[in-house]
Amino acid sequence: MDERDVQILKAIADLETGSIERVSEATDIPVSTIHYRLNNLRDAGVIRNDLYDLDLDELGLGVTVVLEVLTSYDHGHEAMGEEIAEIEGVTQVFFTMGETDFVVIARLPDSDDVERLISDFEALDHVDRTNSTFAVARELDTTRPLQQYDEGSLVEALTEE
Repeated sequence: MDERDVQILKAIADLETGSIERVSEATDIPVSTIHYRLNNLRDAGVIRNDLYDLDLDELGLGVTVVLEVLTSYDHGHEAMGEEIAEIEGVTQVFFTMGETDFVVIARLPDSDDVERLISDFEALDHVDRTNSTFAVARELDTTRPLQQYDEGSLVEALTEE
């Protein structure tokens, strides 16, 4: 990846669109070059899809629950993580170091589903305990983490010299 690739990815994040024409206008990189580079980034696995972002509040999944999960698994964290990921409403699962084994984010329609979510965790054999936090407000919830970086910092950290 080089500086132009970073410029393209940063523009996509900032503009919140994959429109090659808009990215070209913002970066002064020719449309054909952007198209070529995006295809290369897809082939390299950097770009995984072309999905539309959703406003989960408007969609009806406005309840966010953050769970710390303590387990007594004996078959590897990958298998336990897969079991957790299968619970309806779970959107992110992180295996962590420290007292907590997993940190989980769930997006749900309402408080009734929070009760169902906790019951689903309790039904897993190797889950000893959960600590659930109900998010009152989202101050930042981005699917575009590059927005949180300065382009120069990204170029320095991500490009090959």
